[in-house]
Formats: sequence, structure tokens, C-alpha cells
Amino acid sequence: MYSVDISLTVLRSRPEERKYPVSSLNHCEHIVDTALMGYPQLAADHLLDREMCGKLADVLGGVIRRLDLEFAKSKPLPEDDEESEIKKVWRRQRAYCLLMEIALNLIGMESQRVGFSKKEASASLKRIVYTLEKWESLEKQEDASVSVAKAVVYKFLLDMKKVMHGEGMVAKMGDEIEKELVEGRWAANFVTASKKTIQNNVYYQTVTKGMCKFGNDYALGLRWVRHLGYVQVSTNPVLAAIAYDDDSELWEEFREVAKERKEWASDPERFGDEIAMQATMIALWPNLVVFRPIALLSKFHDGMVSYQLNPNVAASFEDSIEDALKIYSEAEKFLRGYDAYLAWGYSDVDEIERPNVVFKVAGGYPAAIEITAALNSIGIGTNNTVTYTVAQETALIMAAMKGMAEAVRKGILPTQIYETNMGGRLESHLRDLEAEKLLLEAFEKVEDEEELLSKLAEGLGAQEELAKNIPLEGKVKAICGYRYLKKLTHPAFAEVISSAKLRGKKREENLAFLTRHENDIGSAGTFVAQKVYWIFFSPENRPKWIRYLKGNSGLSQLEAQEVMDKIDVLPASKRKPADTFLTLAERNLTNTEFPNHQWMVSEASKQEDFKLGDYANAIMRKPNSNILQRLVLIEDFRKAYELTPELTKELENVGIKGEFGNGGLRVEQWSSFGSVVKTMSEFENAYETFKERAIGITSRTAEDEA
Repeated sequence: MYSVDISLTVLRSRPEERKYPVSSLNHCEHIVDTALMGYPQLAADHLLDREMCGKLADVLGGVIRRLDLEFAKSKPLPEDDEESEIKKVWRRQRAYCLLMEIALNLIGMESQRVGFSKKEASASLKRIVYTLEKWESLEKQEDASVSVAKAVVYKFLLDMKKVMHGEGMVAKMGDEIEKELVEGRWAANFVTASKKTIQNNVYYQTVTKGMCKFGNDYALGLRWVRHLGYVQVSTNPVLAAIAYDDDSELWEEFREVAKERKEWASDPERFGDEIAMQATMIALWPNLVVFRPIALLSKFHDGMVSYQLNPNVAASFEDSIEDALKIYSEAEKFLRGYDAYLAWGYSDVDEIERPNVVFKVAGGYPAAIEITAALNSIGIGTNNTVTYTVAQETALIMAAMKGMAEAVRKGILPTQIYETNMGGRLESHLRDLEAEKLLLEAFEKVEDEEELLSKLAEGLGAQEELAKNIPLEGKVKAICGYRYLKKLTHPAFAEVISSAKLRGKKREENLAFLTRHENDIGSAGTFVAQKVYWIFFSPENRPKWIRYLKGNSGLSQLEAQEVMDKIDVLPASKRKPADTFLTLAERNLTNTEFPNHQWMVSEASKQEDFKLGDYANAIMRKPNSNILQRLVLIEDFRKAYELTPELTKELENVGIKGEFGNGGLRVEQWSSFGSVVKTMSEFENAYETFKERAIGITSRTAEDEA
């Protein structure tokens, strides 16, 4: 009988330091020893290698045999002191975790990616469930009042519910699993409930059908979305800060690093950017390892982690490259140790320690073209971000192609690259502009514009903006921003427009106008994504790019195809489920999603009239001509949707012709485009806030050590 608090002991479990060189004798010993050191997820992922196909049942049997012995040895005894009891709880905890993590990998898409047969995976899963049941029975016989299995299961659930403070899809999945749990059969039931929750999920079904790939715009819950088939995760200054807010243990890890960097203590402000980089990397490492097996299995076609370069140097080629190389080098060092365990005993380790990281290059500056080409030319992938327009994305994809082709000619395996389409942020920007325009028009129709603005501010909860000592136009801009006004049909905004009789005498006429206008703007981001996709990856244009790469870059047919295969459009910053469903594609596209958006998509898929098959290759749909005609009347949409004469000519050289227009955003206009200005301001502020927070932790750590 244990005298220690089991739940608290499980929560406080920390891994031992990994031992080098790795001295395992066989896979069974390696997996068990790795798990018992405190790395059950790494131990489970060790099985995710194609050389394990056909051997899984035998290896798993050996693992269970060894774990059975460990379980028996960890039986609590009357003579145990507290330290001995804690170690015994941890051994059982890690045994449970290992089998549960292996089970989740077999339930999820990982099993299919490796190539385990259904028979092999199913038989292995049955053995795991049976073993978990036997262990729980042994625990009951020892002491029916305590259960390590229960504590382990609730640790899983606790971690799931951290995602967006319980509001993300993974957190909601945890709620679903918890409802299925049965007293006394915690671990086994957790596995069977997880299988139901995972395989009924719309993302799992979409990936299984080969309809699209997905990425995560959040640093937590990554193993769960990996089980659903997700193959990518994005980071930026905002998300790095959120990761630390959601998982305070990251700050403890950072403090340990700060203690070692003695030079920081003397003048933390001077080392501010270095400190911020280190803090961000600490949040990055868990992301790298979650997707590491996917990267190795796909030869760096999937499993990428997008790392945002310092936004304060985004306009500088030299500084951005310097930052990227520093981070890449640190990632290599980290992965050298991790891969020694992950890939131990396998023969195909040519790319071991190669980082599965791509760098987010801010496409709001002309330097992005040169940075993108340069990084890809040495095999380091890029993810162009702060990109909203067809002109930006076309120019940057061509820059990536140029760099990738150079890498291939050197014999370097190119890394997957992404071209982000921040459709939701474009739509928010257009909505801001249109709301400001409508409100200013409404002022002309009323006698007291201050009263009208006050009424709107109160309805939107934006009263604080009225107190600011700024011109009326500034107050209008602030109140009409996305922070307060998410839709033109918001009751408070609709009431103001109706009271001014702006688009008709009747309230219904004004609401109908606002509803149509909101729906039009809500299509803008998707229209941009569809056009970019058509230019590069439509059935009629993709072969032209392959011929272009062969003729212009001297690549073979297979080499040119590999370059094209490793370019994905990345629709991002979604606002509604349709933003996902209308951008599905079987190839060359990864939808990246926030956890709350994932939940909206999941809920939308449960509607009675929803049919997933209706959205097959939806990215190839032609825009609604009526909506498009109305949207091009908005100047900033025209800049986002059309091309420049120079780009049109370049496409003609590839053999691609179309009605592209000439009003697209020119390179020299990138940095001043409204969406770019707003996003870069947000990123820069978030970076500075995060940096100051890290500097503060560094200073306090230095004081404590003094």
C-alpha cells in the first residue's frame, strides 16, 4: 500500500538525463529503458520506422514481457521509504504511459504512415489493451483505494485541457474521452475511448481519404493532432508567448538555461534578442520532437515546424540569415542527442540530426525574396508569412523554386516549403476599411456624429477608445477594428447604419446590405488562395512549371517533380469553417488551424446536411463572379487579387496565361499594405513583450543566484 499521494507523484514526475553513448542491446531493451528514464513518448515513437513493419508484434511482445517484470518489481512493500515509493510509482506510471502512447500511435495516422498492416496494428492494440487491464487488476489486488492507472489517465486529460484553456479541439476531445471512462478500467478504457474520438474526427477522416493535409497554429496538444494526421506546426511571437502562458514549466526550463549563461546576468538588456531567441527555442524543441518521426518517414516532405524569425530584422537579408543559421545550428545540436535514441538500431539514418524546421520569412518586405531563395538553396526550407496577395505569393513561390532548384543541383535533398495565405487577416483588414467607410458615410446623414459614435462604442464594448486624445478619424479606426467588430452584421453596427438610413430607409434593407457585404468580404481570402493554387498547381499549369524548372534550372523530370511536390500553399488565420472546407486539396496544400477553429470545423462537420465528399479539391472551384465583381471595387482587394505587369510577363514565359489584371501589389508596396502594417505591428509588439518578460526572468534568476 502506498503512503504517498499518487496523483501528485505522477504530476511531479521528471525525466532523468539521457545517457550517451546509447548502449542498448536490442529494440525491446531500448524501448523499455528509454521509457523508464522518463521518455515514454520517445520510446513509443521509436517504433515508428518502416524497418519495424512485420516485426511489431514480436518487438511489442518483448517490451510487454520486460514491463511485466518492472510492474511486479514496483509492487509497494511495507518497508519502503517515501523515496522508494515515489520511484515505484514512476516506474508504473512510465510503463502505463509507454503502452498508451504506443496504442495512440497505432490508432492514429502514424500507423498508416509507417505502413503497419491493419492486421499487425489491430493485433498489437488488442495485446496492449489486455495488458493494461491485467496491470490494473494487479493494482486492485494490492490496494483498491489507489490507482496509478487513474492518475496517469487524468494526467493525459489535464494536458489535453491546457489547449487554449479548454476551448480548443484537443481539449474538447479530452472531454469526450473522459465521458467514456469506466471506474477500475482506466487505462484500457482510455485507449478504446481515444480510438473512437480520434477516428470519428473530421480531420482524421479528411486525411485518411487523402483530401488534404493540416498543420497546427499552436504549441500544445501536438501529439493529439498528429494522431489525427496533422503534419506541421507554426510558431510566431504571439504563439510563443501563449505557449509559456499555457505551460509554466517552460519558464522553469528557461531559468535553468539562464543560470548557465553567466554573461546574461551582467547586462540582460544588451543580450535581449539572444535571450528571446533562447526562450523561443525552448518552446520549439517539444514541437520538433513530436513531428520528428513524420519528417524522417517522409524525407522532410512533412513533419515541419515553422519558426518565426525575429520580426524586428525582417527587412534585413543579412540579419535574417544570421538568425536562421544560429537557430538551425542549435536545432542540429539538440536533434543529435534526440535522434540517437529515436533512430537507434535502424539502418536508414542518412539524414539523422537534420532539423525538421522551416523559417517563417515575413513577406512584407522586398528582402523576403532574397532570403527565401538563399535559405532554400542550402536545403533549409521557408514558410513565407505576412502574405495576403496573389502578387506576393507568386513572387515568393518563384523565389523558393529558384533556391530549391539550386539545392537539388548540388545534390541536397530539398525541404518542404510553405506559402502562407493569411486569408482571415486580409478579410479583417478589408472589413476594417469598409466599416470605417460606412461609419464616416453615416456621420454625414446624422446631426450628432459624436452621439452616433458613442452609441456604437457602447454596443461594441469599445468605450475606452472614446477617452483617448486623438482625432475623430482615429477613434473611428480603432472602434471599427477587428478587436471590437468581428462582423459587419454585429447588432450594434447594424443599428448605427440603419439609424442613418445609409443603404435604404428600412432596417431590413440595411441589414440585407450588410449581410451581403459581410459574406462578400468573407470570401476574399479564399479567392486569393484559389487563384495562387490555380497558377501553380492546377492540372493545366503544374506540368508547365515542371517544364520550366527543367529548362530554366537544368533539372531532370524527377528532380523538377520533387521540387513541385515540396511546395504547399498554406491557408491560415481562418475565421469560419468554410475557410477550411473551401480550401481542401489533395496535393500541394496544407491548411493550418488554430485550436478553437479546429473545434468549429469539427462541430460544423456534425451537421446533418454535411457531406465531406462535397468539398473534394474545393480549392479548384472558380470564384462566384458576382461576389468577385463587387469585391474588386474595394481597392485593397484589387491589390490582393490582381498581379503586376511584371509578374504577368513572367507567367507568360512559363506558358501560363489568364486575366490577371495589373493592379496587384508591387514589391515596393509590400511593407505599406494595410494588412502587412497591422500584422507586423502585432508581431513586433508581441516579440518585444515576450523579450521583456524573458529579460525580467533572467534578471530575477541572476539576483537569486547572486
